[in-house]
Amino acid sequence: MNRVVHFEIQADDIDRAKKFYENVLGWKIDQMMKKEEGGMDYWGITTGDSVPGINGGLYKRETASESFYLYDCTVEVADIDKAIADVKANGGTITREKGEIPGVGIFAGAKDTEGNRFGMMQSTGWNKE
Repeated sequence: MNRVVHFEIQADDIDRAKKFYENVLGWKIDQMMKKEEGGMDYWGITTGDSVPGINGGLYKRETASESFYLYDCTVEVADIDKAIADVKANGGTITREKGEIPGVGIFAGAKDTEGNRFGMMQSTGWNKE
């Protein structure tokens, strides 16, 4: 099967985006490459230690075109209400109020400090043990 194995987030302000994701989702974000070393400025994102899951990257957005605001992944959270509160407290916005997807979970849509969309899901069915 074809699986998502990596994601990338573009940001206008790397420090602001880094702080947002570290505070809201507890992700570890470290610079992996530097432009002056022949590559590009690029930060690796570690979302956790266990499987299943994917890790990603963060880099500076080059253009303000709306088509570059498309980070759109869904992140599983343990407590949807806490996640919504954390988004708001750290400068993000809720774009879709929480609602149940029957047999799957409780979903809410959000935007980060950079205008990127993402979803948050508290599992009620598909990933419950």
